[in-house]
Amino acid sequence: MKVILSGNEAIARGAYEAGVVVATAYPGTPSTEIIENVARYEGIYAEWSPNEKVALEVATGAAIGGCRALAAMKHVGVNVAADPLFTVSYTGIKGGLVIVTADDPEMHSSQNEQDNRNYAKFAKVPMLEPADSQEAKDFIKQAFELSERFDTPVFVRTTTRISHSKSVVEMSEPHERPPKPALAKQPEKYVMVPAHARKRHPLVEQRIKDLEAFAEEFPENRMEIQDTSVGIIASGTCYQYAKEAFPGYSFLKLGMVYPLPKNKIKEFARKVKKLYAFEELDPFFEEQVRALGIEILGKEVFLCAGNLIPALLSRGFGDQWNRNKKDESLPYLPSRPPTMCPGCPHRGLFYALNKLKVFVAGDIGCYTLACLPPLKAVDTCICMGASIGHAMGLDKALGSEALGKVVAVIGDSTFLHSGITGLLDVAYNRGACTIIILDNWTTAMTGRQDHPGTGMTIKGDTTSKVDYVKLAKRWASSR
Repeated sequence: MKVILSGNEAIARGAYEAGVVVATAYPGTPSTEIIENVARYEGIYAEWSPNEKVALEVATGAAIGGCRALAAMKHVGVNVAADPLFTVSYTGIKGGLVIVTADDPEMHSSQNEQDNRNYAKFAKVPMLEPADSQEAKDFIKQAFELSERFDTPVFVRTTTRISHSKSVVEMSEPHERPPKPALAKQPEKYVMVPAHARKRHPLVEQRIKDLEAFAEEFPENRMEIQDTSVGIIASGTCYQYAKEAFPGYSFLKLGMVYPLPKNKIKEFARKVKKLYAFEELDPFFEEQVRALGIEILGKEVFLCAGNLIPALLSRGFGDQWNRNKKDESLPYLPSRPPTMCPGCPHRGLFYALNKLKVFVAGDIGCYTLACLPPLKAVDTCICMGASIGHAMGLDKALGSEALGKVVAVIGDSTFLHSGITGLLDVAYNRGACTIIILDNWTTAMTGRQDHPGTGMTIKGDTTSKVDYVKLAKRWASSR
């Protein structure tokens, strides 16, 4: 059966077909719909975790228990999950463990544009990158096989264009889930005290060498030889852009973006006269190809920021590529910056804060848009949960000058994600900060997902919920 699915829907289907038992996530565009769709399949435990670190830890526990597990997050979520990530690279797994990182070139809904291919290299774990929805489904299944074969967590990287674009997908029946294995103790493998970790590190280095050999034979790393005057190395959505702009040239299409198939790259370079790397954001391929002693063009002609749409790729090659192209530029359209929703209850708060002329340490959420006219009432926003720490820092740096003039504003989901520790810091270190929690009873920015303050799970089951007043009592009494 063939259906039309978005990349996120296809990833969820791939998890189901691969026999995933546990799936975790914290909502974040462009990854949110993955777990929302996973939760619709019978036989999979799915949860909204309080943050990405917890999501990966829960998924890791399931994998250590011998079951297949998936953790999904947006690119900046991997920053939060980095602590367990680097060590689970050492421990390895028992059941397959796949981490989906949804990167956001052009920052359609993000505070930065980081390239998470670097995390694969840094953590020394393999990474696959699909180029359409069919590959998104298939690569999840292949990632689990790779994880179990090489005793490693595996990244699957998408970008916004792949996450939200739709294409035809061939559905398959799910793998029959094996009986749950008996829980076995292996402290030398899973308890990373220095004596154990020293023994695990050489295994990680050998694993990378074994994965490099595997990359040479991996069928999704393939050469498409046509006109050999130009060869293009690309992956994911950039492969689609390049094929649209230059369908007649030769391609090395990489489905496994780390580690790279070095011998295949050398072979491809020998077949073409001029070699280009088409990649969004960092020169990840370009630098590694250059390290092989191969001449390649990349960021000298293509941008390091934003989406590399076909028109920009054509421009990067110079006039000879555009001689027969019509001007396809769009007419001028007025900009429509995002704004807070009509009827948003937080408008009144930010209107009042603006009138009071206080310094507002803001946070990640749709209320961050209060920094724009006409409200102009947010003065900082860096990352999830940072507002309380900013207010604390201003209090300690400025003393009485900040008293009554600094306010931290944070949404309920963001507070539960990583604001609680900031509140503990204020209480423990006797800060004098005004903190406002904007309680929506939902994760509003990403589409009204549940969290520990809503009293509902992702499946709609009733559960306990956080009482913010009781949680803050220790803080209040310390003042």
